[in-house]
Amino acid sequence: MSLPSRLPAILQAVMQGQPRALADSHYPRWHHAPVTGLMNDPNGFVEFAGRYHLFYQWNPLACDHKFKCWAHWSSEDLLRWRHEPIALMPDEEYDRNGCYSGSAVDNNGTLTLCYTGNVKFDDGGRTAWQCLATENADGTFRKIGPVLPLPEGYTGHVRDPKVWRHKDRWYMVLGAQDRQKRGKVLLFSSPDLHQWRSEGEIAGYGINGLSDAGYMWECPDLFPLGDQHILICCPQGIAREEERFLNTYPAVWMSGDVDYDRAAFKHGELHELDAGFEFYAPQTMHTSDGRRLLVGWMGVPDGEEMLQPTLASGWIHQMTCLRELEFIDGRLYQRPLRELTALRGEAHGWQGNALPLAPMEIALQTAGDDALSLDFGGALTLERDASGIRLARRSLASDEMHYRYWRGEVRSLRIFIDRSSVEIFINDGEGVMSSRCFPDYPAQLIFSGSAPDAFCYWPLRTCMIE
Repeated sequence: MSLPSRLPAILQAVMQGQPRALADSHYPRWHHAPVTGLMNDPNGFVEFAGRYHLFYQWNPLACDHKFKCWAHWSSEDLLRWRHEPIALMPDEEYDRNGCYSGSAVDNNGTLTLCYTGNVKFDDGGRTAWQCLATENADGTFRKIGPVLPLPEGYTGHVRDPKVWRHKDRWYMVLGAQDRQKRGKVLLFSSPDLHQWRSEGEIAGYGINGLSDAGYMWECPDLFPLGDQHILICCPQGIAREEERFLNTYPAVWMSGDVDYDRAAFKHGELHELDAGFEFYAPQTMHTSDGRRLLVGWMGVPDGEEMLQPTLASGWIHQMTCLRELEFIDGRLYQRPLRELTALRGEAHGWQGNALPLAPMEIALQTAGDDALSLDFGGALTLERDASGIRLARRSLASDEMHYRYWRGEVRSLRIFIDRSSVEIFINDGEGVMSSRCFPDYPAQLIFSGSAPDAFCYWPLRTCMIE
């Protein structure tokens, strides 16, 4: 039984909220962001029929994590994006508490969404259904309904299907929590996307030597890259270290070998995927020209997200820039999408110790024991020395300073700035630090310490979403 449509309320929210968001000095000029309400996980990142598609978790009715729809953008070139009709709304009994995250595939020429239908009960319990929807001729989607109920032995926290095809079968990884409240990644296979068979647990607590791996693993993504397979995941509840895994919930990667015949994934240690203040729920896709692209939510659940100043303008959160992945000598490299160079304006060299803070790309080189710092309008500080990089940012709740770290030799930096975000690519993508920050404009970007060995910056043009 379908639930009453909330579409009229959504249309009203967009009409009223979009002008407020676009007038906000912190609204991004070239990143994806919601026109109103709350955005979180990227979903259904796929290339299909000559266009790129990016879906995302969206609550258009409020800046909270409740009424989760799948909103939808598409693009021909990964730069100019247009709004498409809302793909999914929580209007069926099996997804009444949210159309949660998932992925998209080309199933014999039909764009098919694989998502989690979230159901919560009055007694505090919950369940989850893995569901399908297919695209109609007009760009809307028809729900097929549940194809996989809650697996035996797990709590209602089973979600975020990432689906791919290998030879003649479909495969799916799911984030899960077992009855002992331990985080796991589950593997399933299917001949047709409708009938699924459990292949067992492939990662998480107690697997591959992980003795304390948290209480829930979200947003798994398993894919080949170079001569390895990479598993990206968001384990909740792993222990914070002195200079690593400092966010409320981190995003990690691990490399290893997949044995499809044995349904096993033998992997190495967990590595932090992004060492900045805001990065979560990334998803990848494979392009027709052979690239593995990644996009992440530049946010973190819980923490201080509900203190961000953009709530006063009726919107919250944005995506990261799109990134290209490569696996080199045991390291996962993330590089800014090559198409982003088309947004560059005129190149400028070193012009002293201060610049007006504005959307821009900066490239600089450093050497040895150089100590330098960049102050982004008083809202975020980057400090580079012989030990690596430290980011500093004041709490939104108090005067306490918070820090994030990347350790190692820093030879080069590419820094991408938008109105309320900074993304730092270290050593051609060996490390990445993504963070939101909220300067009071007009603001200055101030350099101090050693002058860079080489320096160039480009203003970045607005990337329009139609």
